[in-house]
Amino acid sequence: MCGIVGYIGEVDAKEVLLKGLEKLEYRGYDSAGIAVRNEQGITVFKEKGRIADLRAAVDTSVEASVGIGHTRWATHGVPNRKNAHPHQSASGRFTLVHNGVIENYHLLQKAYLKGIQVASDTDTEIIVQLVDLFVSEGLSTEDAFRKTLGLLHGSYALALLDSEDADVIYVAKNKSPLLVGVADTFNVIASDAMAMLQVTNQFMELHDKEVVLVRKDGVTITSLEGTVLEREPFTAQLDASDIEKGTYPHYMLKEMDEQPTVIRKIMQAYSNEAGELTIDADILQALQEADRLYIIAAGTSYHAGLVGKEYFEKIARIPVEVHISSEFGYNMPLLSQKPLFIFISQSGETADSRQVLVKIKELGYKALTMTNVPGSTLSREADYTLLLHAGPEIAVASTKAYVAQIAVLAVAAYVTAGETDFDLKQELAIAANNIQAIIERKDRLEKIAEDYLKIARNAFFIGRNLDFCVSLEGALKLKEISYIQAEGFAGGELKHGTIALIEDGTPVFAIVTQKAVALNIRGNVKEVTARGANACIISMEGMAEDDDAFILPKTHPLLTPLVSVVPLQLISYYAALHRRCDVDKPRNLAKSVTVE
Repeated sequence: MCGIVGYIGEVDAKEVLLKGLEKLEYRGYDSAGIAVRNEQGITVFKEKGRIADLRAAVDTSVEASVGIGHTRWATHGVPNRKNAHPHQSASGRFTLVHNGVIENYHLLQKAYLKGIQVASDTDTEIIVQLVDLFVSEGLSTEDAFRKTLGLLHGSYALALLDSEDADVIYVAKNKSPLLVGVADTFNVIASDAMAMLQVTNQFMELHDKEVVLVRKDGVTITSLEGTVLEREPFTAQLDASDIEKGTYPHYMLKEMDEQPTVIRKIMQAYSNEAGELTIDADILQALQEADRLYIIAAGTSYHAGLVGKEYFEKIARIPVEVHISSEFGYNMPLLSQKPLFIFISQSGETADSRQVLVKIKELGYKALTMTNVPGSTLSREADYTLLLHAGPEIAVASTKAYVAQIAVLAVAAYVTAGETDFDLKQELAIAANNIQAIIERKDRLEKIAEDYLKIARNAFFIGRNLDFCVSLEGALKLKEISYIQAEGFAGGELKHGTIALIEDGTPVFAIVTQKAVALNIRGNVKEVTARGANACIISMEGMAEDDDAFILPKTHPLLTPLVSVVPLQLISYYAALHRRCDVDKPRNLAKSVTVE
């Protein structure tokens, strides 16, 4: 969601900050700003809209070697310039950027800030006003910062500038991600390493409730109580070229094209020297010893989890429950005797999932994270991690990470089972080739998008068994980027209420890859076409009929979600393109959802 950058060093900070914010645009935002400090004090530039709008507002004549920047995704207060970060204290001495949500900000305002006029509708401003207040009462900036942190309830990643001290940026985090990038003559801060790969690939991870003083010649990490902590930097395993579009018009198109390669990378990463699929021995033992698996996820990752349930139950014979993370944390079901929790998250920073992880760890249960980001919060705090190996995913709408999640879930279930009646590695190779074949037929899928969705205001996706899981993801992709209201349903459920919404011309996309229910789903198609629906059938080779709109290459029945989702991704992409939507940055959405 929101993004933070900071720089303290010897060169002009403005361009470093602006380029860093541009690299964070993929996270989703509605406004942006930077603050820089020089001998004349702190200067703030902020605007509603894109980084390009902010660039236009920045006075290039103002030079400074220290600064902070922010992209905002609105939680408190509407998206406008007033509510954009950075925020300043009433005296103008302190300037702050913040990611997260302060749950008790109203209480703090009433208890401490009576008579102080706030300039915004945000929870963030209360933080910077508190620091100013405590300094006015005689505390040093560092002590005032610590005292303020001790009062905050909620999530935060913070960077604070003091107009009377050019030598330090005050930094802290709780629940929200934040890193410090280190170099010889400067240091930086960033919500995401890719924001500062332009200047360094050496980063220190920060832990919750630590206070960090970032200077150009060093970094001091302490506990909230003041104990100095030692921390070695790590090398970010990212190639700057991986986060560029290259010749592609959109990141989403590039990432869809990368899906065959992602599957092959996963096969390689989880193969031993003998070429057999394998996972870490401790993870394997934890999976085999569990009496029930609880998959916790949100959005696209939740849809992948539904497929994963089928894999663990059908292949490994382990019962599985799949839960929406935002619901599970506050309404925990009766648990089995020896559960293992699997958290699925592209970013590894999903706040809804992290609050579940914290609770189940307090109960003494083991947790496995499946994520695309090594060193992320969920990865660091879980007992075990299985990486997705998908490479950076920049487009807000997930494509290759979803495919990677399903492939890794398949590998984990397959290895856990020990003995199976099929060769998963061979079948994954076939699936990768089949995805490539679909990608090469983009023109046909663009025509389907035009024929079925050009004037549509809503659409339905139906399927049965594994196809139902994919229909949920297909509907999500379409609504995310084209703003067409879309829903996925189990085919048999249509007649239990939803069919009332079918009108002349309503697009209904039906997926047919599961032989046992192929006739059933075709019967559901007949039901909607009898009521005027414009049905588009996407079927598997061997189950296809003459008037089906798109035929998928034959794939192992359990792995069809890897293949059947790809045409739905591309149809959604072209529908959004035809509607002139911002494909990579859909409105109101964020890539890394770091607030509950």
